[in-house]
Amino acid sequence: MHALRFERFGGPEVLSVGEVADPVAGDGMAVVAVNAASVNPSDVMVVSGGVEGITLPRIPGRDFAGVVLEGPDAWVGAEVWGTGGDVGSRLDGSHAERIALPVSALARKPGTLDFAEAATVGVNFVVGWLGAIETAELAPGETIAVFGVSGGVGGAVAQIARATGAQRIVGIAPHAPAVGTPAAEVIDEFVPFDVDTDVPAEIRRITGGRGADVVYDAVGGVTTPSAVASLAHRGRLVVISAIGTSTAEIDLRDFYHRDLRMLGADSRKLDVTAFAERLKRISPYFERGQFRPLPIAQTFDLAHGPEAYRAVAEKKVRGRVVIQP
Repeated sequence: MHALRFERFGGPEVLSVGEVADPVAGDGMAVVAVNAASVNPSDVMVVSGGVEGITLPRIPGRDFAGVVLEGPDAWVGAEVWGTGGDVGSRLDGSHAERIALPVSALARKPGTLDFAEAATVGVNFVVGWLGAIETAELAPGETIAVFGVSGGVGGAVAQIARATGAQRIVGIAPHAPAVGTPAAEVIDEFVPFDVDTDVPAEIRRITGGRGADVVYDAVGGVTTPSAVASLAHRGRLVVISAIGTSTAEIDLRDFYHRDLRMLGADSRKLDVTAFAERLKRISPYFERGQFRPLPIAQTFDLAHGPEAYRAVAEKKVRGRVVIQP
């Protein structure tokens, strides 16, 4: 089969498309023909060497959607989707014509999504679900503020919050989500993150002085002080990233006097089977139309895989980038 591979760390220029051996469905394994696989910023980070524990050479790529070619009879021919913290890093990934997975990692793709749409879901919605629902325990009737709402994870969090009963959703980003996108349609208020805006003051104004019960910070680092200051009494902050700086200064007396909680959520700790379990929980929301796939900005064939990575690395497009082997 053909696959995108890298033998040293670096930018998109270290990626090349070549012929590699077809994966084999050994005991407890299945082989999936990859119809579509998105390129995430975390994939770019893997290739650049920014993730620990990567052995080379490696086929990158986390998210995928395709058809089971080999495995148990009950699964052969099934349309599936998946992703994993180990896929594309400790295991060969989805930016190839085929991928081998444990049978326990197979999850049926919602019929409401085509392959390209399904390939945009994995990382963004599972990370969003992990942080908002499992970690912060966002409850119906609560207010959530989402830093990075215009991005993949932030946009997914906004949809998750709306579908699970959040009373008010405030989106924060340098630019508002594009009109007509799922995130733009579910947020109640938008606050620009720029030098002219006091974000915590705006969130307090919107919430009648309370602040947000949950702040989901999909950016982190440069946004952390504002995120902490935006919390209501006994509020919960979820951090999944650190952009610009890996440290942040907060007022500890203010932090404990307001009974605040700061929580980390690291999807890399979840393997492909653990991701599949969560995709099965998320799938009914897509079937009912409560979740919508993220907008696709550009598609590439496998031969132009390095260009797909370059588009993501250089942030040339607003929306998801998908490889269709």
